Amino acid sequence: MATEKTASKTGKPLTLDTEHLVQDILSVIERDREREIVSRRYGLFDRKETLEQIGELFGITRERVRQLEKSVGAKLKELTEQGKLTPAKKIEAALTDYLEQNGGAGRVADISAAITTENSRTDQSRVAFLAALCPGLVIIEDDDHHFLAIGCAKKRDMRTMKEAISNLVTSIKKHGKPLTISEVAKLAKIAEEAEVKALASISKKLATLNDQWGLVKWPVVNPKNIRDKIYVILQQHGNHMHFNDIAAAIKQSDFKRKNVTTQAIHNELIKDKRFVLIGRGLYALTEWGFKKGTVADIITEVLREAGEPLHRDEIVKRVLKSRYVKETTILLNLQGKTQFKRVAKATYELVIDEQ
Repeated sequence: MATEKTASKTGKPLTLDTEHLVQDILSVIERDREREIVSRRYGLFDRKETLEQIGELFGITRERVRQLEKSVGAKLKELTEQGKLTPAKKIEAALTDYLEQNGGAGRVADISAAITTENSRTDQSRVAFLAALCPGLVIIEDDDHHFLAIGCAKKRDMRTMKEAISNLVTSIKKHGKPLTISEVAKLAKIAEEAEVKALASISKKLATLNDQWGLVKWPVVNPKNIRDKIYVILQQHGNHMHFNDIAAAIKQSDFKRKNVTTQAIHNELIKDKRFVLIGRGLYALTEWGFKKGTVADIITEVLREAGEPLHRDEIVKRVLKSRYVKETTILLNLQGKTQFKRVAKATYELVIDEQ
């Protein structure tokens, strides 16, 4: 009989020995071929196999494989409902306890991480198989919109779970920018934040980063390349940063892939129009109102917008609003560039190109 560790006083869920639990369940199946079909279809001891692959192995049609799989599954579930499959009863109790403490639903990968020792792909397959036998649980199959997931049947059936998940996606999409789970709950009109978080985690259309939820295609919650990660770091910081500090912040972040070199960071900062060099190694976001250009370009813009000569102190003041450079750098540009003309003591105007 399978063994499992007892729950700790901290409330941690049981750690299930999925291999022995599965073996206990399979031992109930009388025919070897049917046991093998179930094992291979669910990937209980190796990778999952298709109906065609299993059919070729046993010399039967894919439809016959489907029929046998369905028949065996129905018999096992019936035994569970009748209370005759003791391991399944223990599994349902453990899974239900976990789900009730975590919003009533969850991805199989997350559940497996909480209740198994290794959380291998095989562990995840076993958890999904075991859950499918429990009448008190609902299975959402992996598809284009959802990750493989489990839910408490008494909270929501499969249809209402999918509807709720779709509503979350629609609400976030309509809002147009990332939200906290509390804000998502209010938009979706679901009282329990834990349930909203659980349902959102099942959707393949949503992603989260730093407690912000958004569409998976939004770089701010799902940065896929170095440039996106730089953007997220600068946006979170809310101010300009040196490229060395940006590299360090990425390495300390929660990003999935964060082992990047400082040189790679610098190269991407130069290429992407979202970033502006505003000082020696300092970068800011274009969306903050910064424009690309040299110090001379900024002085030109200042004098053009003024439409009249300006004292050098006023020029310095205005340039420093968009560039973090030394005052001497600005003064050297004023004195050394032909597009600027001194018209009075310490006062300059823009030379108009007559061509």
